[in-house]
Amino acid sequence: MSTVARVLLAIGLVLGGFGCAKTDWIDRTLVTVDVTGTWYGSPPGAGYGQPGDFLLELKQEGSVVEGFLRSGTSQGTSNTGPLSGPITGTVAADVFRFRDARGAVEGELTVSGDEMSGTVSVAGVRRLYLRRIDPSSPPASPPR
Repeated sequence: MSTVARVLLAIGLVLGGFGCAKTDWIDRTLVTVDVTGTWYGSPPGAGYGQPGDFLLELKQEGSVVEGFLRSGTSQGTSNTGPLSGPITGTVAADVFRFRDARGAVEGELTVSGDEMSGTVSVAGVRRLYLRRIDPSSPPASPPR
């Protein structure tokens, strides 16, 4: 086989391989946001200091997130016990998913800059809006 034919064959195989790549796999694993920092918010209709306040202190390394959750539900408890404690989670694309060690709290939030919104499950599913109140030195640009 001539050198030109080998080069053309190699180029065809490479381009053909790109055509087989699944975009959704890339979207699911690409980390485009950093959630490091302190986040505060409440479900719609709840005011500051009323039941339902959430405070998340998060540290992200790659797609893995560790942190601490504090919630101001009536005296800091729910029918599953206190809602304060460590949480673990992941970031894929712009979605942050987390849960506590007991499985009493879990959430899925879409991140947009210094805001997150989505749902949290605590004795029922409800909407939640959070805002970053302390960035704790997130990187200048999101990890890629």
